[in-house]
Amino acid sequence: MDGFSHEGNMADVSTLGAAGRERVQEPRSRLVPALTVASHALPHRVGERLLLHPVLLGREVAVSRNLPDFQRPGAPLGMPLADPFLSRKPLVFSPAPGEGVRLDPGEGSKVMLGGELLQGPWAFTREEVAEGIALELAGRVVLVLHLADVPAETVDPLGMVGGGGGIQRVRRHIEQVADLQVPVLVRGETGSGKELIARAIHQRSKRRDQAFVSVNLGAIPRELAAAELFGAHKGAYTGSTRDREGFFRAAHGGTLFLDEVGEAPPEVQVMLLRVLETGDIYPVGGHTPVATDVRLIAATDAQLEERIQDGRFKAPLLHRLSGYDLRVPPLRERREDIGLLFHHFAREVLEELGEVWRLTPEDASAEPWLPAPLAARLVRYAWPGNIRQLRNLSRQLIIGSRGQPRLRLDPRLEQELEAAQASRPGRPAEAAAAPPEPKVASRRKASEVTGPELLAALRACAWDLKATADRLGIPRSSIYDLIDRSPNLRTAGDLSVEELTRCYQECGGDLEAMAQRLEVSKRALGRRIKELGLVSENT
Repeated sequence: MDGFSHEGNMADVSTLGAAGRERVQEPRSRLVPALTVASHALPHRVGERLLLHPVLLGREVAVSRNLPDFQRPGAPLGMPLADPFLSRKPLVFSPAPGEGVRLDPGEGSKVMLGGELLQGPWAFTREEVAEGIALELAGRVVLVLHLADVPAETVDPLGMVGGGGGIQRVRRHIEQVADLQVPVLVRGETGSGKELIARAIHQRSKRRDQAFVSVNLGAIPRELAAAELFGAHKGAYTGSTRDREGFFRAAHGGTLFLDEVGEAPPEVQVMLLRVLETGDIYPVGGHTPVATDVRLIAATDAQLEERIQDGRFKAPLLHRLSGYDLRVPPLRERREDIGLLFHHFAREVLEELGEVWRLTPEDASAEPWLPAPLAARLVRYAWPGNIRQLRNLSRQLIIGSRGQPRLRLDPRLEQELEAAQASRPGRPAEAAAAPPEPKVASRRKASEVTGPELLAALRACAWDLKATADRLGIPRSSIYDLIDRSPNLRTAGDLSVEELTRCYQECGGDLEAMAQRLEVSKRALGRRIKELGLVSENT
């Protein structure tokens, strides 16, 4: 089981091939800001959400311990966050320019954003909200501010975890095409769950009681690909000591899933095209066609159009394979589902360990098993390996924390999370007390600033972010985005406790020296040190 997320405010369009290649477009639905629970002391609350409809209408939404109700998508009833450590005084969400969202923490719960304390009102652009923003409340609860697609909820989850807009659209596409006989091309990054979608299509089709055969073309030796797919007669090639059935005949009457179809050798591409055109296969070493009845679903993480231009893939085959073209969003586009997915994988591991009781604490006052700062990092992480990487990291994290009251990162996992920077929009930093709206036009575009230029400016300004922004001639808010996107830069919130403690001791508590050595904002570093209980005359 897996899950998927939203793709912005454009209607998701897939294509239905065959004659005329008719375009099928879903009804357009309005995306609205929403808050989804990614972490809570009571894990069963993860996945519940609050739609911020009033913000679209120009009104405020107050969120506190006792109000309003969060509910699971499709459920008739909900309940407030109800964590006893959250403040009764509300955080206030309101409209910001350009269909953005403004957050005013006021006197409500402490809000951590990107590892730094939000000290005053902050405005997020619509684009930032669409990417998903992790809000850590009182060190206890993590909410994801995102855009939600709110058409009618799907009753059958089709074996997929998640309630975000992207997974809802994927489910609708499956329902649209499952009972047809057209081939389907599933496109998505490595680890994004393409085989899961293929199985869901098969289970919803008229062939559900027949075989589902999965083949990874990238794992088959080139010289054996034709025999593996189409079968072979005894003696057809060296080492062929018996007749080989082949995957097409094994899937007769059912569904054949061809993963990594972009890796198919040229000669196999020709044979696949013939099968799609005639329904007949020719076993290696044979001269008589064999009729097959197979529903073909292919998947790829490659840009097949580029391979066509390079002469590595045949355009007619692409046209035949993409009778219906279905895109799987990567995990970084569906941050609102990360908490739910993590807990789903956690349950699988805990059941194996006999510790599933960790997911059923007695009350909300218990210390969260998944610490909020760690949950926020998981939400912010870029996940280059997508759902497969999340599943593997979940297993390593849980096994590595056996016998511990709470999950903790060991140094190796710490390095893995730091290896790829997540997109963390709207980092507050030191001057967040002043509302940044409306934004002032910059003298140059942030996209024009190169990585070396940014690093040089930061060093020249002693990591003073405001001074760096002035030096580069860009808005201060853009500095945070540029730092997030740079693989060579980090913030005070990214530093591990071990590294901070070691640096603190080696520098004798000299904050200036620490900021220079660690290459982070001095003021943000000072706040981080105080939060950890380290004391320095210079902090």
